[in-house]
Amino acid sequence: MEEKIYLGIDWGEARIGLAMGDSILKIATPYGVVEKISQIVDVVKDEDISEIVLGDPRKLKDEDKSFHESYLSFKKKLEEISGVNVVSVDERMSSKAADALEGDKKTKSARDAIAAMIILQGYLDTL
Repeated sequence: MEEKIYLGIDWGEARIGLAMGDSILKIATPYGVVEKISQIVDVVKDEDISEIVLGDPRKLKDEDKSFHESYLSFKKKLEEISGVNVVSVDERMSSKAADALEGDKKTKSARDAIAAMIILQGYLDTL
């Protein structure tokens, strides 16, 4: 079985959290935070990413249609520019779970990377 490298993404309009994992160990780890799609494409190339796991930011109540349209536009652009398959997964509650894991000294950047790790780990657990 050939190893696949996965990039988990916690998408946000201001910051984008990243996490990495693979098909052998199936353990996600925080990778960092970026602000632009071009930075994600650099990671995809540098790390030889096989598949991107993108958290779908569905709201628990009252879906904000413009926010969801921004997400769908981001997903489409990422798939086109990176040339890698992008899988959407429900990310509800990933930021809350990240807050619980962080302890007292939390920053929004760390929270985004940890949320990406939680999103990716949930996906890896299904493989």
